[in-house]
Amino acid sequence: MTSVFARLLILAKPTADRAAWEIQRCVDGENAPWWGVLGHGRVGATLDRGVKTEMRPLIALTVSTGLPWPCTGRERERRQSGRRVWLALLLVVCGQLALSGTARAASEENPKPAEAAVTVPTAYELQLLYSNRTWLWKDGAAYFGQAARPLRAWTSGQDSASVAEGRWLVTKDGKMCMEVAWRTKSYKGKPQRTCYSHRVRGGAIEQRKDPDGAWYSFKRTPEDLSDEYRKFEVGDTKAAQFEETRKLIDSNN
Repeated sequence: MTSVFARLLILAKPTADRAAWEIQRCVDGENAPWWGVLGHGRVGATLDRGVKTEMRPLIALTVSTGLPWPCTGRERERRQSGRRVWLALLLVVCGQLALSGTARAASEENPKPAEAAVTVPTAYELQLLYSNRTWLWKDGAAYFGQAARPLRAWTSGQDSASVAEGRWLVTKDGKMCMEVAWRTKSYKGKPQRTCYSHRVRGGAIEQRKDPDGAWYSFKRTPEDLSDEYRKFEVGDTKAAQFEETRKLIDSNN
């Protein structure tokens, strides 16, 4: 904003300087004192010891006296133009200052909301979320046991079914990891670790699949329909489906 004001002053300076020079150069003839009138060729009168003497008009301008020149109509217009320029400039500056003051006051009254602090749940908090619960998937489920943290999971896709057995664990940096070996009718895999990260922001727990999955809502208070935690059920609710899928796979091996 300061640079804008400076440019306005630079643009207005030539006109203002010209107006100031005109003011110093001349005076308004209609409002000039008697000595200015006499000095610029008008017929005047003076009293000398009570005798009235008529003086002839002076043809030459009184340069030697240092008296100001009378202003012409054009010079008066220049003076008025200079005054208008300064007045317009003053109004612009005052308007800009008023707008900036209003904007600053509004920003102070309505500060931007601070971003919510982000933390991670403790290992104990994660254990409470998962222990003795079944996580329902689109085509299967996983059960997180309590003692020794056993983990059983199954899927039943259109083309093949699979089961997994292993264990689950939690870490102090907000991760829940599943270490299981998946197997199907024709394949038996080795144990692999799959981890999910958790964070707490604004009182809500968010989750993502490592290493670079997108964050999504896991659990909020009160719960929301989009929370992933709504897919958790207390207890081993899909134990029968797991046993059925396991027997089907093992019978063909």
